[in-house]
Amino acid sequence: MENETELQIMQISSSYTSLLPGDLSWEGPRDSIAIDISGIRKRICEAGKPLFVLKDGNNLGVTNEGQVGKSREPGDGKLQLIACAPALTAEMLGDESFCRTYGTPYAFYCGAMANGISSEKMLISLGKEGILGSFGAGGLSLQRIEAAILEVKSALPHGPYVFNLLNSPNEPLMEQKTIELYLTHGIHAIEASAYLLPTVNLVHYRAAGLSVGENGRIRIGNRIIAKLSRKEIARKFMSPPPGEILKALVESGHITEQQADLAKLVPLADDITVEADSGGHTDNRPLVCVIPAVLALRDEIQEKYRYDQPVRVGAAGGIGTPSAAAAALTLGAAYFVTGSINQACIESGTSDHVHNLLAQAEMTDVAMAPAGDMFEMGVKVQVLKRGTMFAMRAQKLYELYSRYASLDDIPPDEREKLETQVFKSDINSIWNDCYGFFSEHDTKQIERANSNPKDKMALVFRWYLGLSSKWSISGEKGREMDYQIWCSPAMGAFNDWVKGTFLENPIERRVADINKHILAGCAYMLRVQQVELQGIRLPAVLKRYLPNRDLK
Repeated sequence: MENETELQIMQISSSYTSLLPGDLSWEGPRDSIAIDISGIRKRICEAGKPLFVLKDGNNLGVTNEGQVGKSREPGDGKLQLIACAPALTAEMLGDESFCRTYGTPYAFYCGAMANGISSEKMLISLGKEGILGSFGAGGLSLQRIEAAILEVKSALPHGPYVFNLLNSPNEPLMEQKTIELYLTHGIHAIEASAYLLPTVNLVHYRAAGLSVGENGRIRIGNRIIAKLSRKEIARKFMSPPPGEILKALVESGHITEQQADLAKLVPLADDITVEADSGGHTDNRPLVCVIPAVLALRDEIQEKYRYDQPVRVGAAGGIGTPSAAAAALTLGAAYFVTGSINQACIESGTSDHVHNLLAQAEMTDVAMAPAGDMFEMGVKVQVLKRGTMFAMRAQKLYELYSRYASLDDIPPDEREKLETQVFKSDINSIWNDCYGFFSEHDTKQIERANSNPKDKMALVFRWYLGLSSKWSISGEKGREMDYQIWCSPAMGAFNDWVKGTFLENPIERRVADINKHILAGCAYMLRVQQVELQGIRLPAVLKRYLPNRDLK
């Protein structure tokens, strides 16, 4: 290595204590040793090769080449090895059993975004790169979901993909029919979101795929990834399905006695995606608190049931940069999930106006707002507040719902503001639309509304909450201030990370590209971390992974 005329780029920490045997040495081509920023970065990025940090007198350098040996004598041409990091590629991250289960080389997936925002086009683009994606079936008609199933299965006959099932306690019939659709078309993996309790339909899906394999072990044909954020809910999904539900399914002829018996020996879900501060439904939990707690719970439940394959615990919410992904894996997550950042990609099923708003978002440009699907329960979703007044207007609706017993009780001036500023239609016309819709889809909703004025008010308010997300997806002109755009702070973190790179431009954001950079960057960050843990100090510029077009 040639002497540097300036301050050494890498330094040995004052607290450095070698973790390696003192007589380890390196021998190889001297021209492979990098001492400059670009050269060192290149060596770290070559994730398929080990990383060697060498010392020659007072000089430090990095290489991926050469051989490590145990003998070193003065003048023999060998250099002292003071730190190293093994090869660490994107395929080596996380739990390999996740990869085997879902037929992907990567222990991560792109989570669902309802109303088809995580679209057929997105799943196919991801799947062709071997990346697992979840179709956003929530809020869509059965006909639309079925069309998506056929398109995705045709394009990806061998996967990987999963389809989402969004909990809608106000529409149990829709859940039932969606599960029946998944069973009919052989969808063997689903992502169950926003569930508070196991339902009969989820248990039906799980148990209907159980059988005994040739080796006598239980064969799980239908996989469930449960996305949740609370320990008490995680316990229910890590445990076998409730016995009373299994009994009812046997009596109704939906599953066999054998399937019910097998279901008592496996968890309801194969994987628990711990959803922290995410877009859409969220409890805004900090990942660093909830992941260790759910992992400890998993270990407790595994000790009790002794499953052949322990339930895996993954991390979602706030993951929009390589650093966030690396942090999730360092916490012990078996896999990680990206969400909000995928909505900003050109393949997402939303409008260009939304793409542009998301590309400008900062971490503080989010707010909580009432959820349309669980409005009466007070459940909230995290949305973008930049360029839209949805969060404020939706909160006003919930305040009116909480304060008054019926639409007729709302003061005339408040009602006029609703009709002119928010709804842009009179309430009677909106009720007629609701009546027509639910008369075709769920008559029980109409029956409840006719017998309880507060239920009628909820349906009218949910009309706005439901359409607001559809307006943003279609780019409805004149409704920009009402767009409901699910989003987490991860979007702002992503924008900060890609600033000044080709991914800053919204039209360059392709879903497979950005997720491959998250993966590559995660491996890069972990390699840097391994070197620093051995007492080697790197400059700040080398601690950041920057996306470039050359990634394969």
